[in-house]
Amino acid sequence: MLLGTLIYGFVNSAILALLAMGFNLTFGISGVANFAYGAVYIFSGFSVWIFLNTFGIPYLLAVLIAIVLAGLLGLAIYYGVILRIKGMPLSEVMATFGLGLAIMELFRYFDFVGFRYTLPIFFDGSISIGDVYIDYQRLIIGLIAVALTIGLYLFTNHTRTGLAFRAIAQDERTALTFGIDADLVGALSMALGCALAAIAAVVILPLGTIAVEGGYEVLINALAVCIVGGLGSTVGILVASVLIGFSQTFTANYLEPHWMMLVSLIAIAIVLVVKPSGLFSHQKELEERI
Repeated sequence: MLLGTLIYGFVNSAILALLAMGFNLTFGISGVANFAYGAVYIFSGFSVWIFLNTFGIPYLLAVLIAIVLAGLLGLAIYYGVILRIKGMPLSEVMATFGLGLAIMELFRYFDFVGFRYTLPIFFDGSISIGDVYIDYQRLIIGLIAVALTIGLYLFTNHTRTGLAFRAIAQDERTALTFGIDADLVGALSMALGCALAAIAAVVILPLGTIAVEGGYEVLINALAVCIVGGLGSTVGILVASVLIGFSQTFTANYLEPHWMMLVSLIAIAIVLVVKPSGLFSHQKELEERI
């Protein structure tokens, strides 16, 4: 029982890390809290389903198209909405949340509800670790979470664009004096953040069904991880994913599964009271940013 809890706690932590990466990246670079994040996640899942079942596009190609579309949606959100209200945090939150709500309810309007909306798993089968069986899809989630973490580190530390991202995040005024286009970097961060949401969707959604209301759960979990770890802190995101992921797994195994979401909400409440900027954040206090 304990071994199973530890293994599935790790998987749940990997899922939370995947969910939070895109949200954290966008906020850490552009300072924009993208509250349409959950909607982008659901949009990506339904996009893959539509490409597969309506147009008959091969699975891998459908996934790649959905990721690109999510990135383009991020660009559209930035240039169509954020750029007009940039510097007004409350307006940014309200605008992105309203846009996300519209996207999700649009799917509901066109009757994208029910248990038939599912994505196929990448590989069928499972392996045993001790007396615990774990399916390949969950192993893939863990591997992709590790790979993306390493990839983002290399991108932000060893590429020209990544270094521009870091420069804007650390000191926008100084970065501007070196000719870095803050709006372009902000748009790219939004696009990359939305693309990461799409990647999370295509590897996590095969574990269940695609549901409109799942977008709200994704947003809450991403917020919980980012707030606990510290908005903009990569190390904080990893630590918070482990803390919340294992707490949720212990709650599901030893109490009731439907209480898992309460763990995220309680974590948000505690951190906002004790240390509003998060455990590892070097940024301004949360109440000054949102």
